[in-house]
Amino acid sequence: MFEFFTDHGKQAVAASQDEAIALGHDFIGTEHLLLGLLATGSGTAAGVLHGQNVDLERARHETVRVLEAAGIPATGGRPARDALSSLGIDVTQIQRQADTSFGPGAFQFPRPAYTPEARTALTNTLSEARALGRDTFGTEHILLGLLTVPEGHALKILASFQADPAALRETILAHAAPEGT
Repeated sequence: MFEFFTDHGKQAVAASQDEAIALGHDFIGTEHLLLGLLATGSGTAAGVLHGQNVDLERARHETVRVLEAAGIPATGGRPARDALSSLGIDVTQIQRQADTSFGPGAFQFPRPAYTPEARTALTNTLSEARALGRDTFGTEHILLGLLTVPEGHALKILASFQADPAALRETILAHAAPEGT
């Protein structure tokens, strides 16, 4: 599915993983996909979100607040590291070796997995793009997909900005750019 994303779309999805790791989360949720859209700083979705005064730094803060309120801690993958350590595997040593051999940050552990809500949003990205007659998925389609997942944390974060999902959807559809964004 990733091959159908535009360059901006790929950047946003990759940035969502970076955001999850930076926040110490070992999962990628709808909130991280939202952060990824903002982190790219370009594309239709970022423009629409910035137009609604949704900014990256505050969205990061809201992500931490919303997840902590939901009882979801930032573990930084500690449980997985502890499990491997109990088997005699030192993940820190592996990271040092990978950094030396392949460059800093070459080895990330654990690799964050997508939550069911994030997978639903990405699946709905496909549906949104196809409904608009597109064969590729841009940032606008990712944002449209996020807006379809009421149980995702992205909508709670958007609500903290008083961003109305229906109004966002209308704005995105009105500004849907040509393929490649």
